[in-house]
Formats: sequence, structure tokens, C-alpha cells
Amino acid sequence: MLVVTRLRAPSPHRGSGEADGEELRRGLLQALDILAAKPGYVGGDVGRNVDDPTLWVLTTRWQNVGSYRRALGSYEGKMHIQPLMVHALDEPSAYEVVEEGTDLNEPQPRSLG
Repeated sequence: MLVVTRLRAPSPHRGSGEADGEELRRGLLQALDILAAKPGYVGGDVGRNVDDPTLWVLTTRWQNVGSYRRALGSYEGKMHIQPLMVHALDEPSAYEVVEEGTDLNEPQPRSLG
């Protein structure tokens, strides 16, 4: 499973310059360290967009969706990672990895009830 979360750094406050981007960078690197210690973690990266320095990405790879959800729901996830998500763009972030010979999930909307 692949998770791609894009985040927008907050607009700089007067006089802070790159401080807001640096704070997000530190938070994302800490999030990656926390996730890397969780069962089912396979790998991950933090990146910044080359054309728009306010746009960041946190990518992680997991053995399965349950491992990812348990990592986010952990105490450390709730305390240190979920607060960063206020900067996340509102878009789907979880993807299944497509490899030759694997079956893909059936596309269907999630139940709202």
C-alpha cells in the first residue's frame, strides 16, 4: 500500500519568512520517524515541490492498509502526526500498489451508513 499526502505550508506571517515551511519540514520528518517505527512500515520519504516551495509531500509504503491505520491511530500518531494534517490537501491519499499479476480492489463507493 502507498500513501501520498500532499500538504501546503501555512502562509508566512509577517517577518517569519521561511519559518513556517521549516516548522512543517521538522514536523514531517518527525512524523516519518514515528511511522518508521510502526509494524508494517516498508519505507517513506518527505519531499518539497521544486516549483512551489510551499507544497510538501509525505509518502509512505505499508504492508497493508491495517498497518497504516493502526500507525496513524497510535498515541504518537494522534499526538504528533494528526495535527499536521490540518495542512493536508483535501484529496485521496491511499493507493494500492499495482504489480503484474495482482488483483486490484473492485472500484466502489464507500458506504455512508
